[in-house]
Amino acid sequence: MEPTNIRDPEYFHKVVDCQYACPAHTPVPEYIRLIAAERYTEAYMINWESNVFPGILGRTCDRPCEPACRRGRVEEEPVAICRLKRVAADHKGDVRSLMPQGPFPPNGKKIALIGGGPASLTVARDLAPLGYEIHLYDEWHKGGGMMRTQIPAFRLPEEVLDEEVGYIIDLGIHTHFNQYVASMREILEKGYDAVFVGTGAPKGRDLQLPGREEGAKNIHIGIEFLANVAFEHTDKIGRKVIVLGGGNTAMDCCRTSRRLGGDDVKVIVRSPFKDMKASPWEIEDAQEEGIPILNNMPPKEFVVENGRLKGVLFEHVKAEYDENGRRRLVSTGEPDTFVEADDVIIAIGQDNAFPWIERDLGIEFGKWDLPALDKVTFQSTLPKVFFGGDAAFGPENIITAAAHGHQAAISIDRYCQGGDVHDRPAPMTNLIHQKMGIHEWMYDSYVVTDQRYKVPHESKVLTLTNRKVEVELGFDRGVGFQEAQRCLNCDVQTVF
Repeated sequence: MEPTNIRDPEYFHKVVDCQYACPAHTPVPEYIRLIAAERYTEAYMINWESNVFPGILGRTCDRPCEPACRRGRVEEEPVAICRLKRVAADHKGDVRSLMPQGPFPPNGKKIALIGGGPASLTVARDLAPLGYEIHLYDEWHKGGGMMRTQIPAFRLPEEVLDEEVGYIIDLGIHTHFNQYVASMREILEKGYDAVFVGTGAPKGRDLQLPGREEGAKNIHIGIEFLANVAFEHTDKIGRKVIVLGGGNTAMDCCRTSRRLGGDDVKVIVRSPFKDMKASPWEIEDAQEEGIPILNNMPPKEFVVENGRLKGVLFEHVKAEYDENGRRRLVSTGEPDTFVEADDVIIAIGQDNAFPWIERDLGIEFGKWDLPALDKVTFQSTLPKVFFGGDAAFGPENIITAAAHGHQAAISIDRYCQGGDVHDRPAPMTNLIHQKMGIHEWMYDSYVVTDQRYKVPHESKVLTLTNRKVEVELGFDRGVGFQEAQRCLNCDVQTVF
């Protein structure tokens, strides 16, 4: 065995697999130990410093940390890292006094943030305490971006979202809500020292099949449907609903449809079940609510009669894979299948859209109309403009957006202070805190043999009749303690 290179500080972070797998490098074992000690407020603040949205992520994170958890290598299930984050959020005390306290001495620099989602909010959280004057623009009436428009309230209650967005806005952020930015040139002419673009991937993909135009009244784009429900522009749907797509948005659409009057809701996917992009737990939750998932059925036509949508015609395919694992779908030769529907929701993906950025400003775009960026600094080809979140490299998730925000904030600070944007701080640090993992060591070496605890759910009688009733109830203190005890304390290690 080669000796440990203790001159490389990143080694000590990489060896903690869960922490390194988290895009924001949340110090997982540390906050879990604090939960086990019932020090929920401290556990929350450790999360807040690194991932910014503990209560939100404790309900909605894609959990890249959990496949990396070593507990999953010695038994079937990893530690419930994500849901333990919620334990800290649910049981914390008043945390406002522990957060940066403004007003902050101004440093004379003004920053514009375009889009009010997790990436922009993270930039605001990191830069405001340094004295930057932050202006946040968003077309909606509240901050949160896709967290507000695309995550249903039965997964993420509005009060949780308002609380954690509020912590950031209350740092003295100048908000320009209900204001769609139609021109980057106009923003640049306002004299901002730097601009951050965090507008997400706001364009839902469509299906241009026969009958699409004729049946348009009852054919909906998934992310637009979810936004309309969130802002209560849509409060009902037909009894028979087809959701096209196999990702998390499709799962949110089908479950939302069940709560708006759809009692015969189907998810129909062109690919095999094992290739679906939705998180396994999202698929499980949809199936628990009685929603069938039909696979290997690409749509061929929206069937419209007398100007009214009647359903969708599907062909049957099977997947074949070459030696490199590349998939192609080939017809099985079976007769096409017609499935009745009053409404169809298309949830097959999202794209970036930057019609508001003029192409003569020096901001270059490449493949898929994505900006040409430095992947470390998030700086565009126009030095004062930075991108992050889904707007940078395409659709990802909340925790990745927060990680982008941290790195972009570092770059913006370096740029505005006349420094080198490639001069990065030590590994696993950001502008808010100096180092992760600074609390006192407090652990025991006893390894429990408990299997992963299941998060309790509210009764379906309540959740399927009210879209604002949260499905997951979260761990109580007792079960939270037991689940925390499953952590193997992988950050307590020996130098070899």
